[in-house]
Amino acid sequence: MDAKLITQLGDELYDALKACKTISPFTDRHPDITIDDAYNIQQRMIQRRLDAGEKIVGKKIGVTSAAVQNMLGVFQPDFGYLLDGMLIEEGQTIQMDGLIAPRAEGEIAFILKRDLMGPGLTMAEVLRATDCVLACFEIVDSRIQDWKIKIQDTVADNASCGVYALGGVLGDPRKLDLGLCGMVLEKNGQIIATGAGAAALGHPANAIAWLGNTLGRRGIPLKAGEVILSGSLAPLIPVQKGDHLRCTIAGMGHCNIRFG
Repeated sequence: MDAKLITQLGDELYDALKACKTISPFTDRHPDITIDDAYNIQQRMIQRRLDAGEKIVGKKIGVTSAAVQNMLGVFQPDFGYLLDGMLIEEGQTIQMDGLIAPRAEGEIAFILKRDLMGPGLTMAEVLRATDCVLACFEIVDSRIQDWKIKIQDTVADNASCGVYALGGVLGDPRKLDLGLCGMVLEKNGQIIATGAGAAALGHPANAIAWLGNTLGRRGIPLKAGEVILSGSLAPLIPVQKGDHLRCTIAGMGHCNIRFG
């Protein structure tokens, strides 16, 4: 895919984001699109956001659990970028008019205390480099019409990232078994899903290592102070105006969000 088309498609996604509208899948219009093409389109979309004044504050891993892979029909992980404009304070109401077709994911967020650079990173190295872990929500959203995505579509669309919120309890990754940490998701007071850390590529630190190694092959580090979302631990939860969601993870307290 040539540079002109990559720029055009990245701009199309950015315009859809700003207008809160959807576009038809790239994989329908350009059947030969590769995953590398999609990451280049993602970079153009992110650059447009940076040019508008946003800053990169972290990264996210998507499609890590079997539940999410089966829901979306996408069977390999991907990654995207977190920007400062995506952070929602816990308890703050998320306005639905700023989203298109949101779905909530309960996850474990990592905050790093030192840089990591792949390839060759291990789970143990990730844990040593992690300052703390937190319960969090990622609200995924798709600029692709009706969530009809293949891996190239979601990659181009910054791994379908919308906004995210972090809980207030800082867990020590050296004192918790993150693979066995149980998660309970509640929607309007009713339990709707459960999960455990192992849902994210067998262990959430494995997911972070995958990200570091994947980015390392592109010359991109994971940086101290960054927030890294390690992937959903349960199926995606559709939300609508008026919903209240609570994610509780053993050893990490909870995270609450509302939609208005």
